[in-house]
Amino acid sequence: MTTSLRDVRTLRTPWPFTGRTDELELVRRSVAGKGGGIVVTGPAGCGRTRLVTEAVRGTDCARAAGTPETRDVPFAAFAHLLPGTVTLHRAVQLLSGVRLLLVDDAHLLDDASAALVHQLAVHGRTRLLVVATEGVPVPGAVSRLWSGELLPRLTLRPLPREDTAGLLTAGAGVALDPLTVDRLHRLCRGDLRLLRELLTAVRERSLLTPVADTDLWAWRGPVPVTAAVRERTARVLDRGCPEERETLERLAFAEPLPLGLDAFDVRVLERLESEGLVAVDDRGAIRLTHPLHGPVLRAAAGRLRARRLACGPERYEPALAAERAALARRVERDDVRESAAPVGEWLAAEGVPLPARYAALRARFARLCGRLSEAAAWAREGLRTDPDDGPCRDELTVAAAQSGDATAGDGARAEHAGAVATWVAAAHGDLDEAVRSAAEGGDPYDAVRLGAPERAAGRLTGVFAAHAEALARGDGPALDEVAGQLERRGFLLFAAEAHAQAVRAHRDPSAARTARTRAAALARHCEGARTPALSGLVLGELTARQRQIVTLAAAGLSNRQIAERLTLSVRTVGNHLYGAYTRLGAGDRDALPWLMELPEPQPA
Repeated sequence: MTTSLRDVRTLRTPWPFTGRTDELELVRRSVAGKGGGIVVTGPAGCGRTRLVTEAVRGTDCARAAGTPETRDVPFAAFAHLLPGTVTLHRAVQLLSGVRLLLVDDAHLLDDASAALVHQLAVHGRTRLLVVATEGVPVPGAVSRLWSGELLPRLTLRPLPREDTAGLLTAGAGVALDPLTVDRLHRLCRGDLRLLRELLTAVRERSLLTPVADTDLWAWRGPVPVTAAVRERTARVLDRGCPEERETLERLAFAEPLPLGLDAFDVRVLERLESEGLVAVDDRGAIRLTHPLHGPVLRAAAGRLRARRLACGPERYEPALAAERAALARRVERDDVRESAAPVGEWLAAEGVPLPARYAALRARFARLCGRLSEAAAWAREGLRTDPDDGPCRDELTVAAAQSGDATAGDGARAEHAGAVATWVAAAHGDLDEAVRSAAEGGDPYDAVRLGAPERAAGRLTGVFAAHAEALARGDGPALDEVAGQLERRGFLLFAAEAHAQAVRAHRDPSAARTARTRAAALARHCEGARTPALSGLVLGELTARQRQIVTLAAAGLSNRQIAERLTLSVRTVGNHLYGAYTRLGAGDRDALPWLMELPEPQPA
């Protein structure tokens, strides 16, 4: 037997288990403890089976599963565990000696098997791990497992965006740019099987392209309509009614903008709405309900049909301008919580060049939220349109610098001003210059973030002024309160920094540990942010000068280079490093990068 290169490329191997740490621990405790087990439910494709398989790995576990073909065959799911003819009473006796029983796809069990699982739960001698799909009919005996409180129920939610990014990186074998991750996450709505199908198709069709000057790869353009994708979207692709198909296609080609009720036959819309394929909001705007349906309908349409239904850019330009204005107002009001901006996201996904002015604002909005890799991605989208756009270049530089990239701004530092100069200096370890730049020509709030609130006195308002005042007083509880306010406004990176600063300010060790935990948790959402305040999470026991020197040493600078940069003697640098090693428990310089690790850095 021979295997071709093509066969090797298409072999399916399991993706590494990613995310769901808390859920995995809960399931493991449930099957290892004194309780009767647990029921795990969730939408199709959310990873229920993979989760429980990981949870029982290495244990002595009997398995059964329901199938559509055997729903009318008594005890079909347990045929391999029971004799050919058996009563319910006898089946319970035979399986009561099983220590752990995993029942997958319990929503597909025949009635006898469902009753058997229920009775095993009632008797309590067998620990049960039952898996069922939400949103589909479930045998009454199975649903009574949780409704009758025989077993606790864990409902899986869609995998968070951060975990999806890790899963995609592992599955693709390369790092994907944030806009590609967001697109796949949005299209699949937590369906991990569909996620794998799409990513596999994108890779096999060579639709991933390298992002210039990074190790990232991006996917732009139409969705590949593979056999698996076609099967998932058969409800819209295989409509037998021409009027319904026409309505769906018109909505697809209108995306990302909705159409009004007056443009359609209401009776056709009612039928589609009853099937959950379209939704009508309070203003009478109609959209397709699933984000995958529009791209698939457009990709499957013939060239002439697409030409007839396609909308020109004149329809998107006013909507894009409105999105930009809305985002600008949010920034002005110091509120950067998640905001819908579908037009820009759709244009970027389709590979349509974005106006640099819009892209720069999207980059700034993402950076203020703490999503630094996303900020860099939006800035690059603007530079595709205008390679010389200054705001986009500045946003790209700041995002890289706040991610700890010591090469940020190299070769053009003299041209930098304001926030760019501040964060380029910070990335190079020159905190004195960074603070001076923030105080004299940049954003005074950056001086607060860098630990010099006195340089911003009287120049801030609202929560930012409160942050400066709390830091100046060394008031740990007040810093934690400010962090909460910043988080509620969407400033996750600023909130993480405020909690990190509170660690050193707290006199109560318990409060300091809590602040450190909150800071680290928020920092994990900030895509590898490496700002001086976050470095303090690990370096909090050092003096300001020690932290500055250790940061430069961890970046690879020699003692002499550090001495020249900070205008110190080489001996003074050595003494500071020796003191830092003692406080950090590090044996030598080689341990410093490891000690300073926070969330895994991501390329900006």
